[in-house]
Amino acid sequence: MIAVDTSVWVAALRSAESVEGRALARLLDDDEVLLPIPVRIELLAGASNRDRPALRRVLSALPVMAPSETTWGLVEGWIERAGRAGERFGFADLLIAALAAGEGADIWSRDADFRRMARLGFVTLFVP
Repeated sequence: MIAVDTSVWVAALRSAESVEGRALARLLDDDEVLLPIPVRIELLAGASNRDRPALRRVLSALPVMAPSETTWGLVEGWIERAGRAGERFGFADLLIAALAAGEGADIWSRDADFRRMARLGFVTLFVP
């Protein structure tokens, strides 16, 4: 399973013919996409009033990953490990990463923060 980050969704929604658009369509057809709740919220918040209802319908077909107590513990542990390694990450990226890790899912993102998290062993990345 693949947890798809906001950066990929935005690229795919802007152009269905982009690398992201074609690969995301294949993953959706194969039921391989997981939707972290922060990504859902970011997408809906960024959509126009006109596009939001259709986007909400599309996103509602996907399994949503929501945080649990275990998720929060993982985030807090990663903050400590990242700090010792001289790294810092934003809250939303840490939450998305912890949700994916908790499901054993790879992350697909265009955001370099996830590459840094992968180097620390927090996540595994999907590359189309």
